[in-house]
Amino acid sequence: MASSAKHQEVRARIADVGIIPSIRTKTAEGARFAAETVAAAGIPIVEITMTVPDALRVIGELRRQNPALIVGADSDWDLDSARRAVDAGAMFVTSPGLDSRSILEFVVQEDIVVIPGAVTPTELSTAWQAGADFIKVFPCHSMGGPRYIRSLRGPFPDIPMVASGGVNQVNAEDFISAGAVALGIGTELIPREAVESRNSGWIAELARRFLKIVRETRASLGRP
Repeated sequence: MASSAKHQEVRARIADVGIIPSIRTKTAEGARFAAETVAAAGIPIVEITMTVPDALRVIGELRRQNPALIVGADSDWDLDSARRAVDAGAMFVTSPGLDSRSILEFVVQEDIVVIPGAVTPTELSTAWQAGADFIKVFPCHSMGGPRYIRSLRGPFPDIPMVASGGVNQVNAEDFISAGAVALGIGTELIPREAVESRNSGWIAELARRFLKIVRETRASLGRP
């Protein structure tokens, strides 16, 4: 199945920005605040986890109120959750693991960018063959961090990997240097305290730092 122009645009934008902020907040209002703050700071991509209260409503509202924002959903990776996320307007769907190939195939059939989680070479191969756009290597840090990404790049040089789990300001450069096309970042980019206190300056500063790391590391490696 050929992907649509919109699908290709979302995929290209994720690869270009290189950061997928993961929003996991206690309230829907906090999620909207975090999403709009990182977008204003230069990261027009957000992943709303399904643990956020009224997550589907948040996804829909963000899509309507922020047309330039690429809004995705971190589904519970069951078929019903994936369907509801797509119906709510999610432009990409991620998961922490690869539990059901049929769900991945559903998202692919819907022409939505899909980023399943995988950790073993077998899982990476299975997800890629099923039509994944990116593979989220999770939990990356506990598997060896940047060294694990580099080791996977050997047998899978063409699979675009998103390093997720344990990414911070100290190791972000190493993950990009190891071959990660993007970084999945949660509280290191969106601290819970910053959301609760509505400290947009704190989040914006972290966003700028991570963007600078990605940009400068890619430049030093001669990557676009």
